Amino acid sequence: MGTHGKICLALIGLCAFALARSTSSFAQTDPAAEPAVLAIAKVLPAVVNINTERVVRRTVRDPIEDFYAQFFGYYRGRPREIRQTLQSLGSGFIVDPAGYIVTNQHVVERAADLKIQVTTNNGKTYSAHYITGDDKKDLAFIKIDSKDSFPFINLDNISPNLLGETVLVVGNAVGYGSSISRGVLSATKRDIAIENIEYKDLVQTDAAINPGNSGGPVIDISGRLVGISSAKMAFTPQGVPTQGLGFAIPADVVRDSVKNFKSFAEKHPGGKTSPAAEETNNAQRMFGMQLQDLNEELTDALGYEPGHGVLISAVEPNSPADQAGIERGLVIYRVGKHDVNSVKDVENLLGRASGGNSVDFTVGVVRAGAAGQRVETVTLAAR
Repeated sequence: MGTHGKICLALIGLCAFALARSTSSFAQTDPAAEPAVLAIAKVLPAVVNINTERVVRRTVRDPIEDFYAQFFGYYRGRPREIRQTLQSLGSGFIVDPAGYIVTNQHVVERAADLKIQVTTNNGKTYSAHYITGDDKKDLAFIKIDSKDSFPFINLDNISPNLLGETVLVVGNAVGYGSSISRGVLSATKRDIAIENIEYKDLVQTDAAINPGNSGGPVIDISGRLVGISSAKMAFTPQGVPTQGLGFAIPADVVRDSVKNFKSFAEKHPGGKTSPAAEETNNAQRMFGMQLQDLNEELTDALGYEPGHGVLISAVEPNSPADQAGIERGLVIYRVGKHDVNSVKDVENLLGRASGGNSVDFTVGVVRAGAAGQRVETVTLAAR
């Protein structure tokens, strides 16, 4: 065989080898076989979109009336009260085949008074109710009102959370369900503060976390839980824009919290409250007020006089407190003739009240360092 023939055979061999490598490479990069695709397929059936709804009361004035009152001395009428239905969107994921879901507390804030609906990845919508939660960890536990068995994410095998590992954010980004973003685990044990609340030991990722992702899972490419999407930082405290700073509650914290939440659910199968809410049960049941201790952080943030009173954190629509004009953010200083400085004080005094009884509440606001105060006594009939 001549030189020309040998060259042709060599070229044919090279082409065959290249074709074989190309075919093998194509088989290996089939999108359906990508680890990230397989991980998403594994967890997506357990991810839910959460829609909450609540009615709030707001007082408004007519701006034209205010103008004439200010400049021409006209009579200024009483402000009008309007009621608004507020909706919020978030994400969560099922952690038990019975339909228990973990999400962020801020997604289902004040959930005892909320209408909660969850939509699963197959498009089915269910009602759900609040079981319990932890404000400090920003975690909440809710349950689907159904006897169906649901796919769930197993918390017994969580991600090791290694720096640089690929992570996937799954959730209801800006209302678009089943959205995915991809990045790496950038850091661990991050501490951040949001609205005077400090969150510790978070994991950081550059994967996009958008409004609606809150409460959804962050997973690795094996489908194991890395954490729960919680917050993103768009600006530094100094106002400098940032990119790629998202934060999640780490998987081990979620796992341990879910164990505690399940124990609580077993003792309180009806749910619809939290351990903290149990302390305010009499105030809420009789008068429609949810109460909270005024700790140092709250008094500093609100500018209230420290060491006195109990904060009214929520008022139930159409309750005795609501009908008397009591608003969220006011403080109870006295019940009857007794000063109160804790939720326990209020509950002990209300423990002697019953339906139909009238109770005097001294409510208002006393601000630290202020010359005056706005306090009045309101008589409420227990329902």
